[in-house]
Amino acid sequence: MQFIEIDRDSCKRDGICSAVCPAELIGIDPDGFPVAAPDAAAQCINCGHCVAACPTAALSHQKVPLIDCLPIREDLMISTAAATQFLKMRRSVREFKEETVSRELLAKIIDTTRFANSAVNYQPVRWVVVRRPDDVRQLAGLAAEALRKQPNEFFERYVKAWDMGRDLILRGAPHLIAAYASTEYTWAAVDSAIALAYLELAAQANGLGTTWAGLLTIAAQSSPAIMEFLDIPKDKKLLGAVMLGYPKYKYRRIPGRNEAVIKWR
Repeated sequence: MQFIEIDRDSCKRDGICSAVCPAELIGIDPDGFPVAAPDAAAQCINCGHCVAACPTAALSHQKVPLIDCLPIREDLMISTAAATQFLKMRRSVREFKEETVSRELLAKIIDTTRFANSAVNYQPVRWVVVRRPDDVRQLAGLAAEALRKQPNEFFERYVKAWDMGRDLILRGAPHLIAAYASTEYTWAAVDSAIALAYLELAAQANGLGTTWAGLLTIAAQSSPAIMEFLDIPKDKKLLGAVMLGYPKYKYRRIPGRNEAVIKWR
């Protein structure tokens, strides 16, 4: 097939596909129909905007086939109030039930997370899922040993707690999901943070709780043992991780936060 194909019977010649293309690779021919630029195949970031925005499904893309683009269901749209509450009610969960999460549900959450936005649709984030609670505890121990060597008093309480049999590093979570990406990619850290934020919200939507494993991420910077345990290649960097499981307690209120500091220009 051509890079983009147009069903001329369905196309309304409204120019929407051309308007939404971030790389301006879709022009309009003399008859008003969309046409791909000569270098479109090389320059396109395969974001799918052109396919997604067409109101009549008249455009198909070589790399983003129309058949693979799910239609947005109006019956699944949520109200502004529901969306606002969902975002505000997210809590950092540090107390988990012993019940483990199925591999299928963990895969479902990551499948949702892959739709997180990334710079030029590069999608650089890769994942490691630590499923076994014993392995998560072993990771906590490796982190404790790495933090023990850090010249920072902040880490002392966590190391002491570990020595006394209390895990304040990974909080006894049954699972851990880590995000990593290439050290050479400029936007790797930002894209990973966005993806992890998506993952937290996808987990919440499926009845799970999460919190960022910041201490593990810091410890991994000086711990080859952690990187080896997670099987992260040497040319990649651990950019964040979350503990995950079924919340032990249910939160019933939304605590206040500081007022937003805004400069209007």
